[in-house]
Amino acid sequence: MTPQRTDAGSRAPAGSLAGAVAETAEGLRPHDLRGKVVVVTGASGGVGRAVVRELGAKGAKVALIARGTTGLGAAAVDVGAAGGSGKVFEADVADYEQLRRAAEQIEADMGPIDVWINVAFSSVFAKFTDITPEEYERTTAVTYLGYVWGTKVALDLMRPRGRGTIVQAGSALSYRGIPLQSAYCGAKHAVKGFTESVRTELLAEGGDIKITMVQLPAVNTPQFDWVLSKLRRHPQPVPPIYQPEVAASGIVYAAEHPERKEYWVGVTTAATLVAQRIAPALVDRYLARTGTKSQVTDDKTPTGVANLWEPADEDKDYGAHGSFDRRSHARSPQLWLSQHRRPVLLGLAAGAAAAAVFLRRGR
Repeated sequence: MTPQRTDAGSRAPAGSLAGAVAETAEGLRPHDLRGKVVVVTGASGGVGRAVVRELGAKGAKVALIARGTTGLGAAAVDVGAAGGSGKVFEADVADYEQLRRAAEQIEADMGPIDVWINVAFSSVFAKFTDITPEEYERTTAVTYLGYVWGTKVALDLMRPRGRGTIVQAGSALSYRGIPLQSAYCGAKHAVKGFTESVRTELLAEGGDIKITMVQLPAVNTPQFDWVLSKLRRHPQPVPPIYQPEVAASGIVYAAEHPERKEYWVGVTTAATLVAQRIAPALVDRYLARTGTKSQVTDDKTPTGVANLWEPADEDKDYGAHGSFDRRSHARSPQLWLSQHRRPVLLGLAAGAAAAAVFLRRGR
């Protein structure tokens, strides 16, 4: 974001509206990702796949972590086609030692890790009473502890250097639990609490390591085709649905601007989080009436695929998109406003001030 300048090429005068906007823009100047080593977990499909493509377009050196060899290989090709370079590192994020060894190999092969992005997860679509203890434990190990281990591995490497960025891919369900997703919601709530705790510790240390979280809406990913489901009908995202590129844009933007505590992507995320703050009991009753029906389709049966224990993309590349392209939004005006909120607020304030001056002069 380039500061606004006068015709003479000098910086806009301090105290002027242009100067205020320029100072605001400078405060949000992005961290350049070109040539930086960026690790992405869950890189083989869904949101993670869209993230690595966008990082490739930024010219980053992307380390791709996941379990499925076919999906990983295709994702690395995507990174190169977009303009970056990608290298594959197979690991199960639920296994700390696998993740630690992968990180050490990344630094040996690619150089010091600059950014670590946690995206990988798995879950079970079912009522809580239908989920076995083993399935619940595995979901928690992947979706919560996978973020804990990724963050620990990243910090162990970044803290001696005194710099680095960690981005956690979150969800509106980090704040608001819904039916049929108790395992996922519990893990995402835990990630939020864990990240807040780590962030305060990093702030107390006063170094240049940043951690931020991006709360995502319902996204059209293969999640709904390959997550273990015990439902009679095919699961679906709660509408409105966004394409994974929207989520990826928010996550990569957070990697470039990690100073903020968290980002919200999608108007439904913002509405959900605000409603949860204002009237949580009312949201409980609303979800009790609508939450189950809104998560199943009328015309599709479950795929029978489940990636909870084994990767679904070991022999098949699922890509970034799920099966709801026709119903998904490719843009989010809310995301743009969130990313440019300071200039927008300054513009609104300037407009209000100008209107007040005009009204006073008209009296």
